[in-house]
Order: sequence, then C-alpha cells, then structure tokens
Amino acid sequence: MSKNNGLTFFIFLALVLGVALGYYLNVSSFGTFNDNIANADNRVKAIDAQIIKIKDSTATAFLELNTEKVALEKVRHENEVLREKKLEPLTLLSDIFLRLIKMIVAPLVFSTLVVGVAKVGDIKAVGRIGGKTMLWFLSASLLSLVLGLIMVNIFKPGEAMNLPLPPSNIDTGIHKVALSLKDFISHIFPKSMAEAMATNEILQIVVFSLFFGVATAAIGEKGQIIIKFFDAVAHVILKVTGYVMNFAPFAVFGAMAAIVAKQGLTVLSTYALFIGEFYSTMLLLWVVLIIIGFFILKSRVFNLMSRMKEPVLVAFSTASSEAAYPKTMLQLERFGCKDKIVSFVLPLGYSFNLDGSMLYMTFASLFIAQSYGIHLSFEQQITMLLILMLTSKGIAGVPRASLVVIAGTIATFNIPEAGLALLIGIDPLLDMGRSATNVIGNSLATAVVSKWEGDLTEPLD
Repeated sequence: MSKNNGLTFFIFLALVLGVALGYYLNVSSFGTFNDNIANADNRVKAIDAQIIKIKDSTATAFLELNTEKVALEKVRHENEVLREKKLEPLTLLSDIFLRLIKMIVAPLVFSTLVVGVAKVGDIKAVGRIGGKTMLWFLSASLLSLVLGLIMVNIFKPGEAMNLPLPPSNIDTGIHKVALSLKDFISHIFPKSMAEAMATNEILQIVVFSLFFGVATAAIGEKGQIIIKFFDAVAHVILKVTGYVMNFAPFAVFGAMAAIVAKQGLTVLSTYALFIGEFYSTMLLLWVVLIIIGFFILKSRVFNLMSRMKEPVLVAFSTASSEAAYPKTMLQLERFGCKDKIVSFVLPLGYSFNLDGSMLYMTFASLFIAQSYGIHLSFEQQITMLLILMLTSKGIAGVPRASLVVIAGTIATFNIPEAGLALLIGIDPLLDMGRSATNVIGNSLATAVVSKWEGDLTEPLD
C-alpha cells in the first residue's frame, strides 16, 4: 500500500470508528443530556405557541409562561454545557488539527502565489489567467445555484416532510450580514498584510501576493533572490503539511464521534428525506461537473478525481474545505498542473467558487419557503438566485456563512427567518457534503484553467 493510499485508508477507518463510538456514546453516556435538551426544546416551543395567543403581556398566565420558559432555557443551556464538557477530549482532536491547518494556509498561499506570479512575470498573463479563472467560477456557481433550484422544485422536501413549524419569534442565533457592494469591494483590499495573515483572510492575502509577485518580476535579476527564498519557504511549508496530515485520522475520528454523540442517528431518520434529496442533488452536481471536465480534460478527469479521494475525505469528515487545502494543492501539482496556476486559482476558489455552498443556498431557501406553504413565482425564484449569486461572494470567513446568507435572502421575500431553526440541527451533517463538493469544484477549476493555458503536463506519479 502506497503512503497516500495508506493515509486515505486510515482516514476512512477513523471515520467509521468515529461514527461507531459516537453512536455508543449517544446511547449510553449522552442519552440523559440529549433527552433533557429535547424535552426542554419541545416544552419551550409549546410555551411559545401559547404566549403568541395571549394579547395582554401583563396577564398572570403570560408572566407564568414566561417564567417557565426562562427556567427551561436555563435547563437546556446547562445540559448543553455539560454535554460539551464531556465531549472535550473528542473535539480537542479536531480543534488541534484545524488550528494546525489554519497555521499553514496563510503562509502557504502567500509563498506559493508570490513565486507563481513572479514566474509568470507578465502582468497581462496574470490578467489572462485571472479572466479564465473567473469565467469558470461564475459559470460553476450559476450551474450549482440553478441545479439546486431545479431539484428542490422537483423533490419539494418542504411539502413532503410535514415538519412542525418553529414559532415565528424564535431566536435562531443566526444574524444576517448585509454586505453592500462597497463593503465587499473594500473588504477585498487589505489595510494590513499582518492583519490579513493573522485572520486568514485568503482573498486579502491573494491581493497583496499579486502586487508583491508582479513587483518581484518587474525588478528583474534582483527579484530572483526573492523568488528562490519564497520557493524554499513554500517547500518547507509543504513539508510541514506532510507532518500535520499524519494527524488527520485522529481529527476525523474525534470530529465524527463528537457529532454523532450529540446528534445521534435519530436525526437521520427525522430528516432522512431532506438529507437524502440534498445529497443526491449534490452527487448529481459532481456528475455534471465531471462530465464538463471530461470534455476539457478528456479521460484525465478520472485520474484527477482518484487523486482527490484523500482531500475530499478530509473535507467531508472535518466539515472544512480549508482543512483539505494543502493536500489539494499538492495533489494538483502531482496531477500535472503548474505551480503558478495552482497557487493562483486555488486560493481564489476559496472565496469565489464554493459550489457545494451555492447548491445548498437555493435548496435550503426554497425548502424553508415550501415548509411555510409560501409559493414563489418563477420570476421570484430567478431573482432569489441572482441575489444569492451576489451576496454569497462576500462572506468568506463568516461563521456559518451559508446560513447567514440564507437568513438575509429569505427575509427579502418575506419568508420567516425562524424557518432556519428547521436546518440548524442538521447543518453540520450537510456542511460535510458542502465542504467535500467545494474541494471537487476547486480542483476541477484549477485543472481546467491549466488546460486552457496549455500548462497541463503529464502526472508526476
């Protein structure tokens, strides 16, 4: 068994063992906590329904119900804290791994992009590659949004599932971010490179790296020292990546055990229809993207997908496409993509080409509308699609970004934001699929741009 296949095997094994341990803990150790939380939630929902019917907020019944609701929310919070405390040994494993990955990403993007742009040399060539990259990104995003729109209208999960609707006054904890065009454009440009590196603002690092790389190429012979230095730095960071990736199976084990211990397998039965239809739509997106890739890359697209097994597994099990970034970059270079293309396209993809997230946004937004029996006309659905196309580009780095964008979008169409409560419980399970899809989309984008540039060479191994 090769080293790469060995790591993939151990990641998969860790995933299976994590699910098994999570289920055991859910049944044995966490049953009391989960039951207390579920009972408190159900009672709070019932109280909310009663409170809405009482018009006089000074009435004794209103005050009694409100007091009971506060007590129940305290019980729920206390049980959640106790549950998280017991899960700390498991979540610590994935937290350490993700922190190590975040430690690597910023210097890796900066060093490889500076070297890549400096080697391209010509600013016109950088613009040409950038134009082709954005063409693919916008096309793939539109495809993902449209596919989500079509499939949610075919499946109609919101109507078919008959879920009890959450009260309209429920606090989901998701606060929409209204990002104007001015805010988005100004956010792209860093006011401090140190701040951008510290906060892992990939887009800002990309902008600074482009300026730095072009300037390095412009000073000619003196710039060769800078290129050699950052080339060496990039190789050192990739070596560090190799060390960090050895910890991936432990992180996967901890992440899967924690999520199943908390959610249990019952959440799968409750939302089986929605989860099944969403994942089948996502697999359809994979097929469509691979078919498009086949027309451009021919049979090599299958070799590319084979190489992406490990990054996809890491992204899926940790629910973080960022965790797969270093390994994705390494596999693309071994596939035959030039480092100058990989280091340019891949970081941009993490802000502009999140295909899995795009698909989820239309699917989830219309699911909530269907659940409330709100019919959106064809024109309204197209408008929603265009709004999502724009707003989704400005929220890279925002926690629970997809839900934040959905919250802002559905409010525009008078769909109750409380509907997000239908998704919050299963969002971690859906995020796993979204993250894996983002890796597939960005690897295909990089390979296709390499082909268009005539820079796709034979695989290294």
